[in-house]
Amino acid sequence: MKSMTKAIAALAATSMLVSLPACGNKPGQTGNTQATGANVTTWAMTDSPWDPIKNAFKEWNKANPDAQISEESFANDAYKEKIRTAVGSGNAPTFFPSWGGSPLTDYVSSKAVTDLTSDLKDTIDSKVFDSVSAEGYRDGKLYAVPTGQAQPVLFFYNKQVLKDAGVDEAPQTWDDLLDAVAKLKAAGKTPIALAGGSKWPYLMWAAYLVDRIGGPEVFQGVLDGNKDAWSDPAVTQAMSMIQDLIDASAFGNNYQSLTADDRKDTAMIATGEAGMELMGSWVYADLISINDSFTADDLGFAPFPSVDGGKGDMGDLTGNLSSYWQLSSKATDKQKDTFVNFIKEKNYSDTMVDAMLEQGQVPPVKGIEDKIAAADDGSGYYTWIYDSVKNAPNYQLSWDVALPSDQGQAVLNNLEQVFLKTMTPEQFVDAMNSTLK
Repeated sequence: MKSMTKAIAALAATSMLVSLPACGNKPGQTGNTQATGANVTTWAMTDSPWDPIKNAFKEWNKANPDAQISEESFANDAYKEKIRTAVGSGNAPTFFPSWGGSPLTDYVSSKAVTDLTSDLKDTIDSKVFDSVSAEGYRDGKLYAVPTGQAQPVLFFYNKQVLKDAGVDEAPQTWDDLLDAVAKLKAAGKTPIALAGGSKWPYLMWAAYLVDRIGGPEVFQGVLDGNKDAWSDPAVTQAMSMIQDLIDASAFGNNYQSLTADDRKDTAMIATGEAGMELMGSWVYADLISINDSFTADDLGFAPFPSVDGGKGDMGDLTGNLSSYWQLSSKATDKQKDTFVNFIKEKNYSDTMVDAMLEQGQVPPVKGIEDKIAAADDGSGYYTWIYDSVKNAPNYQLSWDVALPSDQGQAVLNNLEQVFLKTMTPEQFVDAMNSTLK
């Protein structure tokens, strides 16, 4: 799923097991040039939600001329390939982002990242929601530091488009959703925008449906590696329901050609071409930049609908918990000091939190209820996201990040075939069972 909505199995490629060289090298530089001083390098995303983090870099650099942070940015999907190649070839930056999950597990097992427990545990545990900070731990040790916004997946919708189509409110049940799809299609609108060309948006549909039908224990069985865990009836039913949406033309005719990086899917609801989109909270900032009057007047949001007879709680979330920084185990002591001090001084500082809220992001930071309330624009969006993350009965990390890399890639490929209707629900189950260790 996307970065820092997006969870990506490529980050956990086996090439990560190759040892890293001195991390003072500039991104893409080859050779064995040693780091000098406490200067460090990092990579980030071009997505607008990363702007407050980049501004924190600038503030740090202005105050620390002898401990500069050199940053290079990439589009989300390009980053996934870039970091895999960079780590495998020995050209990774000093510290770099991921989304936790199996990539972090691989980093830790290959000793590619630094144990930060003694340096940052107290700072992180006191500041960040437990459900978010917990993902940075492996075997009780802190290896990844949360940064940026909370990133749950929710329904965004255009209230005016739904109203004009005869849909009075956001769907609360699956039957409501099917009814809304029919009405929006009849009104000449694409019912649900979907960036199928990126594949990972398919995950959100599968994860929520499996949760709403069978509860969180179904996917937990997969994570635990239980034999034939994908054979749970909730999985087959979820795949069938996805194909019901395809049959209903819920996603229009060109969803396979849309990619998330170009934002055309998100723009569809902001411009009134589509009624709804299931997407991570990271797109709120994009919606503001595309059409700020839309977010002020016509944007609606809602949790994923319930399924009749299902076991899952409507408060359950899926998505990326947050973005996470990892520090290379090859960093020098001075480079480590630069990273640790940057995290303590600038990560989730008041300035960064205020900038995030101004841009439409909701930080997973404890004790900022007053800031959340002050930032809310009357829609209740900020408060809804903050409370949903804080109170979620279960917050499932995106499947392709949570699973080992080979299984994560397999679920992306097989879900694509389900959405294209070149694979039946039963074939999906068999294909995924074959990936279990």
